[in-house]
Formats: sequence, structure tokens, C-alpha cells
Amino acid sequence: MADDAEKTEEPTPKKIEDARQEGNVPKSQDTSGVITLFIAILAFLMLFPYMSSHMLLLFKYYFSLLGMTIDKAFMLDIAIVTIREFLLIVLPLAIAVAISGVVAAIAQFGFLFTTKAIVPDLKKLDPIKGMKNLFSMKKLIEGVKITFKSFTTLGIGFVFFFIFIMELPTVALFGLDDQLEWLKDKMIIIAFVMLFIIFVFALIDIVIVRKQYFNGLKMSKQEVKDEMKNMDGDPLIKAKIKQKQMEISRKRMMAEIPNADVVITNPTHYAVAIKYEEKKYKAPVVVAKGMDNIAQQIKKIARENNVHIVQNPPLARSLYSQVEVEKPIPNELFAAVAEVLAYVYKMNKK
Repeated sequence: MADDAEKTEEPTPKKIEDARQEGNVPKSQDTSGVITLFIAILAFLMLFPYMSSHMLLLFKYYFSLLGMTIDKAFMLDIAIVTIREFLLIVLPLAIAVAISGVVAAIAQFGFLFTTKAIVPDLKKLDPIKGMKNLFSMKKLIEGVKITFKSFTTLGIGFVFFFIFIMELPTVALFGLDDQLEWLKDKMIIIAFVMLFIIFVFALIDIVIVRKQYFNGLKMSKQEVKDEMKNMDGDPLIKAKIKQKQMEISRKRMMAEIPNADVVITNPTHYAVAIKYEEKKYKAPVVVAKGMDNIAQQIKKIARENNVHIVQNPPLARSLYSQVEVEKPIPNELFAAVAEVLAYVYKMNKK
């Protein structure tokens, strides 16, 4: 019993699929961050001419206001223009980042749409369980990981940022276009440095996340047995269904014996009923077969319906072992069966 209680078995495909439908999937936040940041950088590079043109328009608008009298209506106009230009600058990049989040999720665990993850669950409101989760070892490890990654990424980013700050006295002498170009170049450098750092953390994180995920889905031996039982059905019910199917098939088989041309037997053990209709079949067909008790029943029905019974032990055994019911006889048995049918036809004066 102890072994069955231990979750030592790998999760079955059904267990993984059930977890997936519940919204429980292996998702690495670091991997999502790398993909999102990478797409955001690409979008920024592609949109930079568009964004810089709107920034220049906004600066020119502000410079054009120098020396003008400002009142409430004028302040409202400034606010409207500022908000409009700000939205035109930010929205395309924000949309690209939002799309990148979807791409990051699909890249990790494929397309998944389920509402079960957001359905309220009163069990999650258990304060005792919540306190245990809050102060669990898993939460402590997660906190250490986040702190280490944050300090490492921000620390290296700050070093590059400090180096670039030292260039500001020189950059202040540039024109506005050159200043924007310098800003773009330095932002790209910092972004790619941070992207590389996060990428390294993401590789480590996705391995840890997937290992923890599949460990969390591990099953006990009893759970595997129960799942297989539920998928395949109760063995007792399956046995009864199979028995019922065999009874129906046997009744249908016995009903065909009166229409047979001949029953070939091994006197005590085997009986095979053969039927041949030239217009319907290309070869003689086995309409019924059986051994022991079923063979005796076949012979009894044959005698009751005046179907010839021919004793040919080798042929009876070959037909029983090689040919299924309602299937034509194979080529190698043609000659032997034809000889029997010729004899029967001669007896029936066909």
C-alpha cells in the first residue's frame, strides 16, 4: 500500500491533457520575458523612425509656444496635443509587446483557451493553506531566484548606463537628430545586454520549471491503474459485452448452416460449413465453424436441414485454423474443397 501511495510514475498523456485543460501548463516567466523583450526591441527598431518623427513634431510644437500667452483654453489645447502625440508614439510599441506576450505563451505550451483557470475556487480562500504556501520552501526559493536575477540584470545594466552617462557632456553639444540617434544606439546596446542576461536565466528557468511541472504531475501506481481502468472500462463489463457479442455472432453463424452446401468434419473435434454461390462469391465461403460442443451443434443443425456431412479430418483442421467465418477459402485449399463440393453436387444431382 505504501508503494501505491508514493507518486513514482511518470504522468500519463491523459493526466497531462487534463492538467492542460485546467490551465496548468509549464510556463517560464523568464522565457516569456526574453521573447517579449526581443520582439519589443525589433518593434522599437522598426518603429523608431515613426516614433522619432512624432517626438520631433511634439518638440517643435512646444518650441512654437515660446512667448505666447497661456490661458485655460491654451492649456487644454497643449494637453490634447501632448496626449495625442504620446499615444501615437506609445500605442504601436504597446501593441507589439502585447502580441509578443501571446507569442511567448504559444511558443512554450501551444495554443490554449480555457476559462477554468479564472473560475473562482473557494478552496483557494483557505487562510491556513494560504499561510503555508506563503511561507513554504518553494516561495523562499522563488524569492531568492527573483532577487538574484533582478540584482544581476540591473547591476550589469547600471554599469553600462553609468558608462553612457559619462558621454552626456559631449552629447549635449549634438543636434537634436544626433542626440536621438545616440539615444537609440545606447538603448539598443543596453537592451541587448539585458536580453542576453535574461536569455541565460531563461534557459535555466525553463529546465527547472518543466522538471517541477512534470514532478508535480507524477502519479502513484494505483492512480495509473485507476486511469487505465476508466479509459478501458471495467474488465467485468468488457467481458460481459464480449460474451454477448460472441453469442450474437454464434446465433448468426448457426442461422447460416441450413443454407450451406456441405459440412466438413473431423468426426469428433471440428466442423466447418461451406457455401458456394457462383453468382455471389468468387470462391467457396466458410459460413460456420467450431470445435467440440459447437462442432456437434453444427452437425446436428446440418442433419436436421439435410445438409451433407463429409468426413475429411485434414481438410477440416486446415479450414478451421486458416479461414475465418464469412471469409473465402484460400487458393491452396481450392482443389480439396472443390473435390468435396463435386461429390456433394453429384449426390444432389446438381
